[in-house]
Amino acid sequence: MQPLATMPAAVRQGVRGVFADIDDTITSHGTLTPDAYAALARLRSAGKLVIPITGRPAGWCDHIARMWPVDAVVGENGAFFMRYDAKRRKLERRFIVADAERQAQRARLAAIAEAILAAVPGTALASDQHYRECDLAIDFCEDVPPLPRGEVDRIVALMQAQGMTAKVSSIHVNGWFGSYDKLGMTRTLLREVFAVDLDREREHYVFAGDSPNDAPMFAYFPNAVGVANVLPFLDRIATPPRWITTREAGAGFVELADFLLG
Repeated sequence: MQPLATMPAAVRQGVRGVFADIDDTITSHGTLTPDAYAALARLRSAGKLVIPITGRPAGWCDHIARMWPVDAVVGENGAFFMRYDAKRRKLERRFIVADAERQAQRARLAAIAEAILAAVPGTALASDQHYRECDLAIDFCEDVPPLPRGEVDRIVALMQAQGMTAKVSSIHVNGWFGSYDKLGMTRTLLREVFAVDLDREREHYVFAGDSPNDAPMFAYFPNAVGVANVLPFLDRIATPPRWITTREAGAGFVELADFLLG
C-alpha cells in the first residue's frame, strides 16, 4: 500500500466515481459525522458518482437511497441495490434473489441464528436484523463487548457448515445463501442504471473500505483505498488496497474526498 497523497495527479483527475463501505469507512464509531456527510455531498456536487457499498440492511438502504446525497446504494453485501429516481419520485429496488425465495430463506436464517447464539456465548443478533431481507448478521462488537478473533472465526465456521457464504465486517459476521458479493451487484448496478462497463472502466472509480468483507472490491479496483483502520485486518485480505489514508474511519473518508477534489 502507498500513501493516498502519492496517487499521481493524472489518476486523481481521472476519477469519475467513489464507492465506499459505510461502517468505519464513512462512519466513525457508529456515527455519521457532519464532515463525512458533507464529503458525500461535495463529491456528488463535483459530478462524481457516489455509491455506498455496505453490509447494512434493506431498511437502512431505503432511507440512504432516499435521503443521503448519493446516486444509489448496494446493501446486504450485494443482495440488492436501491436507487431513488427524484424525477419520478420512486424508489427502484433490484434484488438478486426473488421475493418468494427470500421469504422461504427467512425461517432457515432464524433457526441458524438461534444455533449460533447458543454455541457462541457473548454474541447477539445484530440490532438491525429485523430490517434485513436476505442475510443473517451476528454482532460481535457493535452492541456487545468485543469477542476474540477465534470466536468470530467460529461464527464463520458455523455459517459455512450450513452452506452459507460468510463474511466478516468491522462489527458483524454476515451470512447468506448464494455466491453473490458486493462486487457482483456493483457491476450490475453500473451496467443497468448508469450504462457503465465497469470491467473496462474500473481505473476511473475508487472504492474505499476497511475490513475483510471489502476484499473483493480491494482486489478488483486498481485504485482501491483503505482508511487507516484497515491495517489490523490486512492478514485477512489477500489483495490489500493500493492506497491508504493517514486518518481512520470517517476522517479517512473526508481525507479521500479532500484529496480527490483538491
